[in-house]
Amino acid sequence: MDQRISFVTLAVVDLEASRRFYVDGLGWVPELDVPGEVVMFDVGDRLVLSLWDRAAFEAEVGERAVQGPGVLPFTLAHNVETPARVDEVLDLAAAAGADVGPATDREWGGYTGYFADPDGVRWEVAWNPGPIGLRVVPATDTSARG
Repeated sequence: MDQRISFVTLAVVDLEASRRFYVDGLGWVPELDVPGEVVMFDVGDRLVLSLWDRAAFEAEVGERAVQGPGVLPFTLAHNVETPARVDEVLDLAAAAGADVGPATDREWGGYTGYFADPDGVRWEVAWNPGPIGLRVVPATDTSARG
């Protein structure tokens, strides 16, 4: 697995309030803005900050976001070139001792799975065929970009 982060996702209780803070308050310009679901920002070279509705976050991750026991209310994402590479990275994480969930085809067209590091931080390993997802994948395999 490359040493990098592709997305930082924060599960937020009130997406509109968070949007107002980042867009109206800080002057950030969204890369993607889906009202009621998600707001994404380009925050660096191949790095996106995603503010995601907490209920949708909990539905995809499969656990309730809480303080203390449970999954933390954010994930770190590692985007890869192909669906097969998602499985390879998850296998690598499992071999390293991570708690790994199976990868799944997502309704938005991607293929993702999750693993937890020793502290319970959730990493999403994702193949995202959309423009914003492909933008964060290193340019080592241009055939995956169509």
